Amino acid sequence: MNGKINNICQIAYLRRYVLSGGQEDGIKVIEINTGKIRFMLNESKALDVMQTWHGNDNISFVSKNGFTKRELPFLNRFEGGMVYTCGLDQVGGSPNVLHGTFHNIPANVLRAEIDGEDIIVKAQIHFSALFGQELNVIRTVSTKIGSDKFTINDELENRTYSDVEYCLLYHVNLGYPMLDEGTLIDINVNKVYARTDWANKRMGDRTVFSDAVDCEFERCYFIDTKDGYASLTNTKLNKKFTLTYSKDTLPCFVQWCSGGSGDYALGFEPTTTYLDETYKTSVIKKGEKINFSITLQVTDL
Repeated sequence: MNGKINNICQIAYLRRYVLSGGQEDGIKVIEINTGKIRFMLNESKALDVMQTWHGNDNISFVSKNGFTKRELPFLNRFEGGMVYTCGLDQVGGSPNVLHGTFHNIPANVLRAEIDGEDIIVKAQIHFSALFGQELNVIRTVSTKIGSDKFTINDELENRTYSDVEYCLLYHVNLGYPMLDEGTLIDINVNKVYARTDWANKRMGDRTVFSDAVDCEFERCYFIDTKDGYASLTNTKLNKKFTLTYSKDTLPCFVQWCSGGSGDYALGFEPTTTYLDETYKTSVIKKGEKINFSITLQVTDL
């Protein structure tokens, strides 16, 4: 107990609201402020993370598309956001179904509250098809009052009467001003594979981000990491972003570098599979449950 605190919202809050107007109209949002880090959960889109701030600084990438509930082809709809969950039916793929359909499923929120020092949001995302799979995800987003980090834990359950193939990728996206010229990327690497010849030519730029360049094409790197860790350090803001994840269930990692003007972003992407010719699905057995987790943290240097 602290007699100086009249209402918990003086130091932290959890608020639910609906956006109105324009293409954002009708999006259900859960906003959490721990007192150190603030982030928005998209209840209308699988409880993915829309934006994140540390102090007054934006951490996340938001594409020129912005946020919408409209069903559009991927390249016209992809908002980026802090966390965009890809799968469970596809990672990569054709432009119309790129990165699967999981993100577009509205979340059924089961719990959203501040309980003592704990801030918890729990939701169900149901992924099913007639004559096909029935996969159920219980997503729990948790943090604490005064914390500079939050965790997403997903429990994937196969309720189908047979084994089911699946794939999963967490598209964690960093943007300006956290991402800027000279920011340093640290990933504990065993091996790195460039996705394209262009990416291979720029391999030397993989660990230091450059300034925005007009019409520059994206680059991707497939990385075998030593552990479930990746970070970005910005000495201009004096901040460090750290991503940790469950490497036992997310054994692969993709680094996405988009240095083009107007599409300036960096993606840290723990995943069950690489893309293209190395793409492969995993199998969840009938009745089985598998847990996946990622933790995002922003600290002052």
